[in-house]
Amino acid sequence: MACLNTLIVAILALGLQSALGRAGLVEPDLLERASTSADTTRDWWQVAQFYQIYPRSFKDSNGDGIGDLQGIISKLDYLKEIGVTATWLSPIYTSPMADFGYDISDFFDIQAEYGTLSDFDELIAEANKRNIKIILDFVPNHSSDENVWFTKSVNREKGYEDYYMWHDGYVNASTGVREPPSNWLQAFRGSAWEWNDVRQQYYLHQFAVKQPDLNYRNPAVVAQMKRVLTYWLDRGVAGFRMDAVPWCFEVLPDADGRYPDEPLSGYTTDRDDSSYLKHIYTQDLRETVEMVYQWRTLLDDYQRIHGGDTRVIMVETYSGLDYVMQFYGNRTTKGAQIPFNFQFIVGGAGDKNNTQLNAVGFVKIINSWLTQMPAGQTANWVMGNHDQRRVGSRYGENRIDLMNMLQMFLPGVSVTYQGEELGMTDLDISWEDSRDPAACNSNANIYEQFTRDPARTPFQWSNEANAGFSTNATTWLPINPNYVTVNVRTENATSPSHLSLYKQLVVLRKQKTLQLGATRYANVGNNVVAIRRSLSGERTYVLVANVLDTAVSGVDVASALYATGNFKIKLLNPLAKATVGDSVNLSNLSLEPYAALILEST
Repeated sequence: MACLNTLIVAILALGLQSALGRAGLVEPDLLERASTSADTTRDWWQVAQFYQIYPRSFKDSNGDGIGDLQGIISKLDYLKEIGVTATWLSPIYTSPMADFGYDISDFFDIQAEYGTLSDFDELIAEANKRNIKIILDFVPNHSSDENVWFTKSVNREKGYEDYYMWHDGYVNASTGVREPPSNWLQAFRGSAWEWNDVRQQYYLHQFAVKQPDLNYRNPAVVAQMKRVLTYWLDRGVAGFRMDAVPWCFEVLPDADGRYPDEPLSGYTTDRDDSSYLKHIYTQDLRETVEMVYQWRTLLDDYQRIHGGDTRVIMVETYSGLDYVMQFYGNRTTKGAQIPFNFQFIVGGAGDKNNTQLNAVGFVKIINSWLTQMPAGQTANWVMGNHDQRRVGSRYGENRIDLMNMLQMFLPGVSVTYQGEELGMTDLDISWEDSRDPAACNSNANIYEQFTRDPARTPFQWSNEANAGFSTNATTWLPINPNYVTVNVRTENATSPSHLSLYKQLVVLRKQKTLQLGATRYANVGNNVVAIRRSLSGERTYVLVANVLDTAVSGVDVASALYATGNFKIKLLNPLAKATVGDSVNLSNLSLEPYAALILEST
């Protein structure tokens, strides 16, 4: 779910700029040490290719215009074909769909329009046959207001009185009107407090009104959510992507029971916009990190008892890097294996438009993660997701292949959002067709600032009606008209295509050098990003990419990367006017606009 795009930018603007400024132009030898590991072995997840499925938009099997579990099952062979190690599913639990599954009314069952528990068990079994692991989206911060836990809490039933965050609020002495306990704002515009007539108190909801926040200072809630995790582990999941984690804890009230108001951010004058405030009391608390440590212990204990491969935790957080890195754990306690690296989403000019980001900016983004990541941990690279504009729309369509090449070439874990392998792009959604509460809670004049619908349009399988996604006359969101050429069937039959290059990258990524090797990276001027991957006794690989719309010549990559020897072209994007197998002089390269090459030592 994450937060609204403008909120993400506001939270990170100062912190990220500071981190990037500190990184500066780091000396090449330091860049290499920052990303070199002495390990010569990797667990399955450390070199995995993760793939995010947004089930509602992946494949409709029953003709209702909505994707479902049987649709996913029918396309598992496609996932295998493109080299997916594990796929994480956005929420499929029972939900009234106020936030399309992130408002959960039953954490132990499947939303009827997606299928049944039997369908889910079949998905696990069929995925296991193909050696594909299933990761579930876990939504710990809140439930739906239609969850039986909330109903019991509203009625103050024994054991549920403090399951959620309740407060009397205060009567304004001047007006006599009862007001919320604090000025806290929700992510979807307006107060984070909502009055409940039955209980005669306010409840906290940092997202939509129908998403009341659970109270993690109540041990009963902590135990309940651990039961949720264990239930799905018992059904065969390989781990969890944990949603909106930084919101799980809020600051304690003072001795008089008062919560502090949050200070103004100065980012916007819109008093309803969440980014109007600095969320110093409602996000990024240390207790949240320690809660993730407890969940990691649960997963490790489960593996020790039941055996099998490592179960993983992927944490969604757009917080500052100093906070994000804490989720990895410390010398005494293990944390999440994969705290999501969103630097290619929030870096550069922001989350919406990085089309002008130059090579210096690219290298600073890479450097910001690799130099701050704790020793012995594994990097990960997330270019997009269901909350953000698609890569081709944020970085430019001429950079689609370049970005996939970069993601697959960097060390560690890659995370691809469905459709990025095809080069799918955003579709502008009208106000009338908008479904995202982040947009619908605003108005027709400003909704485009907040909407996440453009990146959630149905997956494009073929050039048939409705892109082969559904046989229904209409789909839950409109389909991008470019599906006629941008689709699996067409790209599978065409070379070069985004999909054909993506598959070649999957194969290349299995090389020992890319799985185990050291990494050196640098910018050569404003145009060229250069990365070298090397491993003793193995071939060396070099990626060179011209990230701008101007051609360059005489580029000396050899000096920037301390690279010696002879190289030939292994892979290239269609914008590079060269041929696979051509020899290359690393001291005198010429690159067309947006050209990208992967070179192999000979």
